[in-house]
Amino acid sequence: MFDKLKSIFGFEKNISEQKPVPPSEDSPKPKKQKRKKVERTLTPKEQATANGDPYISILKVDIDPNNINNGSFILDWNDKFLINLIKAGYKQKDSDTDNVIIDRWFQTVCRNIALEIYEQEQADPNNRDMRVVKTKDLGNGFSEIS
Repeated sequence: MFDKLKSIFGFEKNISEQKPVPPSEDSPKPKKQKRKKVERTLTPKEQATANGDPYISILKVDIDPNNINNGSFILDWNDKFLINLIKAGYKQKDSDTDNVIIDRWFQTVCRNIALEIYEQEQADPNNRDMRVVKTKDLGNGFSEIS
């Protein structure tokens, strides 16, 4: 009822009841907000794969707390690295899985490291077993070795 009286006397309607005025051609249009592109950095594995390079990494090393001589490694690799291993002869059977091929390579690397350390220790005269072998001629083709 009050609205009718207001309209008779020329008062404006409630703001909530006013209809929105369509924008004219002269009025500026609201600008759309551009979404900022978040640049995602590639992981080393993704970079190597994108470049066509082989990639291998140790993700985690687990050691048995009850026996520190036992442990395991979790490795991550790309397809290019696996293909290189297959070309190098690490795939011995058609039934070899990717994990078997990688494990065979990793065992070879570990074995080579152990052999290299052993050879270096043996090459050092201070680390060699310095046993002296004494030979005593007993005559008639017999010898005593101690």
